[in-house]
Amino acid sequence: MPTTSLILHGLPVSGHVHRVELLLRMLGLPFTFVPAPLEVRAGAAFRALNPLGQIPVLQDGELVISDSNAILVYLARRYAPGGDWLPEDAAGAAGVQRWLSIAAGELAFGPAKARAHALWNVPADLDQAGALAQRLLAFMEQHLTAHRYLAAAHPTLADLACYSYVAHAPEGGIGLAAYPALRAWLARIEALPGFVALPASPLPAAA
Repeated sequence: MPTTSLILHGLPVSGHVHRVELLLRMLGLPFTFVPAPLEVRAGAAFRALNPLGQIPVLQDGELVISDSNAILVYLARRYAPGGDWLPEDAAGAAGVQRWLSIAAGELAFGPAKARAHALWNVPADLDQAGALAQRLLAFMEQHLTAHRYLAAAHPTLADLACYSYVAHAPEGGIGLAAYPALRAWLARIEALPGFVALPASPLPAAA
């Protein structure tokens, strides 16, 4: 258990924030959630925490950590050392890192980008985002046909990093009906102790 007060700055509808919230809850760590809408992130107080103005930001006492994947790694190492969330062996750690990179790459610029455009009109090349999403989901479907989880035989940070934007891809017009193995994986994550859902947003007419 933490000896200091954990504070998570973010927004409930952010998939980046949600992946951190999932790990906090699955580790049983109490934390305070502080909303950080655009006007807050533009202010001096938030920029002192993260000069890039991005969410999430985690405060653990005097320590401040930005970037959702970095926060996941910190929490796993700090509060679950030697646990399954981030394997200690070289091959296991590399397997998790691969999916963290996918979460920051193909996932962010595919399903997440399409969702951000649909919900908040964030500028996006929808043809490019859609093509990237379909390529990623097909890859994940093939992988999950033979594996229960992304990086190991058990849940890891890889699964939490990828879950939110995949589960909510339909909000960006990216359907999941063609991916049964992927949908079964989503259900396995949702069945984990401590799971909390990312708030649902309206689906576009084409989804």
